[in-house]
Amino acid sequence: MPVQVGVGTPVNFVERASSAGGTKNVGTVRVRGSRAISLIDVSSTETATVLSSAQLARIPVARDTTSVALLAPGTVRGDAAFGNLASFGGASVAENQYFVNGFNITNTFRNLNFSKVPFEAIAETQVKTGGYGAEFGRSLGGVVNQVTKRGTNEFKGGASVYWNPKTATEGNFVKTNGAIAENNSQDGASSRQTNLWAGGALIKDKLFAYGLIGYGESEFDRWGNDAANKNRHNTSKMPFWLAKLDWNINSRNLLELTAFSDETKSTTEYNLNTVGKVDKLALVGTNHITNGGQNAILKYTGFLTDNFTLSALYGHGEFKRNQRLVTAKGDTVQYGGDLLKPATGCPIIVDARNAARRAVTGTYVSQCNITGGSIDRTDSGDKRNQFRVDADWRIGRHALRFGVDMDEYTSIAGTSYEGGNVWRYYQANIGNGVQDIVRKQIVNQGTTVKLKQQAFYIQDNWNVTDNFLAYVGLRWDTFDNLNGDGESFVKIKNQLGPRLGFSWDVNGDSTFKVFGNAGRYALPLTPSVAVRGASASLYTRQEYTFTGVDPTTGAPLGIVPIIGKGSQYEFRYVNGEFGKPKNPATIAATNLKPMYQDEFILGFQKKVTDGLNIGATAIYRNLKQAIDDNCDYEPILDALVAGGVDASKVVLPNGGSPYCRMFNPGANATFLTDPYGTGKLISASVPGAIFMIPKGMKETNTTLARAKRTYQSLEVFADGAGDRYSWHASYVWSRSAGNTEGGVKSDIVKLTRA
Repeated sequence: MPVQVGVGTPVNFVERASSAGGTKNVGTVRVRGSRAISLIDVSSTETATVLSSAQLARIPVARDTTSVALLAPGTVRGDAAFGNLASFGGASVAENQYFVNGFNITNTFRNLNFSKVPFEAIAETQVKTGGYGAEFGRSLGGVVNQVTKRGTNEFKGGASVYWNPKTATEGNFVKTNGAIAENNSQDGASSRQTNLWAGGALIKDKLFAYGLIGYGESEFDRWGNDAANKNRHNTSKMPFWLAKLDWNINSRNLLELTAFSDETKSTTEYNLNTVGKVDKLALVGTNHITNGGQNAILKYTGFLTDNFTLSALYGHGEFKRNQRLVTAKGDTVQYGGDLLKPATGCPIIVDARNAARRAVTGTYVSQCNITGGSIDRTDSGDKRNQFRVDADWRIGRHALRFGVDMDEYTSIAGTSYEGGNVWRYYQANIGNGVQDIVRKQIVNQGTTVKLKQQAFYIQDNWNVTDNFLAYVGLRWDTFDNLNGDGESFVKIKNQLGPRLGFSWDVNGDSTFKVFGNAGRYALPLTPSVAVRGASASLYTRQEYTFTGVDPTTGAPLGIVPIIGKGSQYEFRYVNGEFGKPKNPATIAATNLKPMYQDEFILGFQKKVTDGLNIGATAIYRNLKQAIDDNCDYEPILDALVAGGVDASKVVLPNGGSPYCRMFNPGANATFLTDPYGTGKLISASVPGAIFMIPKGMKETNTTLARAKRTYQSLEVFADGAGDRYSWHASYVWSRSAGNTEGGVKSDIVKLTRA
């Protein structure tokens, strides 16, 4: 049986009884290399694409992880508003997991980023699009598993330079009447990168090292007349490095250390521009953002017996997300995370008055606000500490694998409006006729939150016969989300994820494979949910009359509060956000379940000739449970009153609970709340028919239903290899339908931009 490079080949060394009644030992195993290889892996039940660095060097693909992942069938590029991310099998871009050398490098804060391993240092990328085993979890989409290069006895080194000259980014935005709404004719982007690398043996056959250092820069210009009437010039500086040490302690014990950095510093200069023109006027300010950080991974592998292997991994990762603004005068604008001390700088100005009023007084704008939105606290960032142990034990025809994965993710996060607040000008009738008034709005949040994840798994690849492999696996996860006070507000224990699969080597010679897979996969809440939803936050509004407007800041002058107790003009804390801790027991339904889906796969691969294989794979995914939030307290109040609560004594407006609560759409939900404000929590059960979401994706469709998302696909493919080439061609028909995208909502982003 041929041993294949890059794929698994099951070889069973079974002891057979001799005629003398003893056992007959295996004498000699011969390995013979061959240029032409079979591409059918009969040892696996999953759907995965493996690409080596040598293969990627020959493929015209962008040099980043997402572009490589998009080479796998069933993947599509996600909405650019969420970054450069891929969608796997109908799942959102926020439902994937990323690993390097066994360590999870996913930025779990929102699941919308991951640490970037220097591309030159990647030896192999494995893209799992479905059917992956119980050792992998916390994903409904796909898994990208990368292995870095390492040193060998042969010293090797090299350098590379990449340059992308300035190219246009996108065309103009045009109104329905043909007029240009946003002129992007001068927009463009460029990048350049240099790498130096070397690898070899520090001690022959014992200690090996590989190292890479590099530096990259990218620039982009956006001149168009956006809503803030500012153009932007961005420069990103990306120094990066990776080091890999491998120590063969002896023939049975290995130790490896991997460390790398992907910290990027981005600087964006904002200049005023003339409305309707592509020009550059005075500098408003500069936005400094730091992203990325350092990761270190220590892994031990012990071949304790011929049939038992144990590995242990500890990894620590840090990811910065901090921000600092500098005005044209050199003053620093920042937010420290204190709810009672909003961000400094010039406030945000919104002029919502009608066109007639703006024609008389002119549109109120800020000449000194830089971003036009919220800014992150200066110390924002994330830390991951992961520890896992995996064991492989071969017992006869059974290849058992089991282990434990402990993962603690800590996030420091918070935002505040640049300048501390938004001034919103509008018209209202306050007793003396319609007149201009202004509303001051403050929204501050900032805290430290955690997500503790724990998983146990066991799986068995069982060679039932010489040509039939059965896979049985079970994973059980525990997800524990903690708020800013370190209190658990959502804890889901023992979420079971069974996995079943088979691989049938029909002819017994790896020329015809029929395979199938079924599994359940769960996804936890991200820590970002807890920053505002489960921790202390501040949200206030107050209306004023005013006598003038500052021409530079756009802020009102001569303001006088509008007093109207009980009316919309009274100073008020909005949504129950008083700057005080929230009761963690009231944040989510007590019977909340994680987001999970079921997946079914069936396919075949067939060798036609020595250089040609064909096949097909069908996939069906069904989202069984989603998580959403609801900010309408009335259903809970109705349930409380139905249970005997005196409505006249209820603490309004929120009935003694946080303004928004989490639940499973379409499922019966039980909430705890403090209706009388006495500290005593009372249970309220809300029927699932009330907490549903629109049946269709379009907002005009008001028919309600449970959260639904299904994905169906059929891939037909052909691949082959020769002495000097290999190729793969595939066509995927797919259909995704439902009323929830999952971890993100792309249509909201598009509507906001429009």
